[in-house]
Amino acid sequence: MNIQIFGSRKCFDTKKAERFFKERRIKYQYVDLLRYGLSKGEFDSVKASVGLNALINAEAKEYRTLNLHRIRGKDVREEIIRQNPKLYETPIVRNGRQATVGYQPEIWSDWE
Repeated sequence: MNIQIFGSRKCFDTKKAERFFKERRIKYQYVDLLRYGLSKGEFDSVKASVGLNALINAEAKEYRTLNLHRIRGKDVREEIIRQNPKLYETPIVRNGRQATVGYQPEIWSDWE
């Protein structure tokens, strides 16, 4: 199992996700999403697993600032989201090609 947790240190759900894996002694790699973001390959892998809309935090200040709700072009929208890590819903947890967005221990339990 190769678990990666992409999140923010200020995010409560990211802390809960880390605690979930620590309590079960499952090794994971933490990636600071705001500092490093997602690579193009990681973004495409997560998007294929959960869908683009699940990745977006529509409550984020940047969502309104960038007028993302008005942008219709799929490619333009994807590029804006990929370039602005503050738009991501956190935590993003990957296990190979599988991924989840948000705190979802019921799915992670199946990965064990």
